[in-house]
Amino acid sequence: MEMQTKALKPRLSFWQLWNMSFGFFGIQFGFALQNANTSRIFTTLGANPDNLSLFWLAAPVTGLLVQPVIGYLSDNTWHPRWGRRRPFFFGGAVLAALALFLMPNSVALWMAVSVLWMMDAAINVSMEPFRAFVGDKLDESQHTAGFAMQTFFIGVGAVIASMLPTIFTEYLHVSNASVNGSIPDSVRYSFYVGAAVFLFAVSWTVLTADELPPEDVESFDAQRKHARSFGVALREIFGGFARMPRTMVQLAFVQFFTWIALFAMWIYTTNGIAENVYHTTDPHSAAFQDAGNWVGVLFAVYSGVSALGAFILPVFARATSRKTVHAVCLAIGGASLASLFFITTKQALLVPMIGVGLAWASILSMPYAILAGSLPAKRMGYYMGLFNFFVVIPQICSGTLLGFANKYLFDGHSIRILVLGGASMALAAALTLFVTDKSGRGAADR
Repeated sequence: MEMQTKALKPRLSFWQLWNMSFGFFGIQFGFALQNANTSRIFTTLGANPDNLSLFWLAAPVTGLLVQPVIGYLSDNTWHPRWGRRRPFFFGGAVLAALALFLMPNSVALWMAVSVLWMMDAAINVSMEPFRAFVGDKLDESQHTAGFAMQTFFIGVGAVIASMLPTIFTEYLHVSNASVNGSIPDSVRYSFYVGAAVFLFAVSWTVLTADELPPEDVESFDAQRKHARSFGVALREIFGGFARMPRTMVQLAFVQFFTWIALFAMWIYTTNGIAENVYHTTDPHSAAFQDAGNWVGVLFAVYSGVSALGAFILPVFARATSRKTVHAVCLAIGGASLASLFFITTKQALLVPMIGVGLAWASILSMPYAILAGSLPAKRMGYYMGLFNFFVVIPQICSGTLLGFANKYLFDGHSIRILVLGGASMALAAALTLFVTDKSGRGAADR
């Protein structure tokens, strides 16, 4: 029955793929602003660098709590006009836009940390159903293309968002200075733009993409009423760990070490580059704020590479396999991240970002394409949400341990955390080789 359901899914055109994925442009716009500027905001408001990873715990903890619940709820939602996933897209977008407006107006560290909780929860509400959206609408032969289109918009959104503080400073002559410990205007205006873009892009997908109805609406309604029981919901949400497909278990280990590396990069790149290249640890100095802008440029480079890689990697996946491509990209990304330790000029920092971008392109598409082929269609949202546990658990581990490592193992030299992250990504590359991909060679979109 499940194979017949998959066979009945219509093949979508390029522009249909575009419309259903465009919301990710806005989601990543907000996510990139968060990644590139949160440590800068926290430090400007007085955070000790040794505690940055603890303050960042808001992001993974909200993901841990929100994504499986949203996945479960969206699986059991249906409206004839608004569908299954789109109500969650839009609700999350409204909350995320509000958080993006509030973050740069934080007047104290506690406020910024609180807003980060709100922002990340809202982004997760929008983002998780987008992963399931691909499995819902596309035949398996288009899964890789669907996730590649999402990765393209993720890359483009992140490039523009990461560059915004520099654009405001260099071209629009907006102040990049921290006056009396406040957030620079260049950062504040960037978040305002991000709020508008997030809401617009997600609304575009909500209004232009439709959803396939349940095969049997009466049966679905009966199942949904049963699922509304709180006890049933809890058993379903947390009982799935014992029923995870083999491929999902294998990918969990890959994701664990991959996301330790990414979290290390997002938290410590600004402080590491400020010290290693700009020779400052003073968050209120002009040099530190310049370092913050340059980190935005670096993140834009890896995001831009990922946008291009989104269309190149499926070609290599057809010729080899998805897991081979993913393993190679992670190995390149790990070596690139570790190499930042040896670079002391700002322009040279651009080179390893190419390798990080290749890894990021693969991280955003290949694991999900491999996973989607191993999941039951009716449980796509739930399992995609559950899979997010293996994104956020390593971030929680990083949040609790990286500050200790930075202080006691690396004497406060944050750049060394990036070397640790590179080694973790290299280990993830090795583990990828042991993943079972059901569709195997040639599973990319044909």
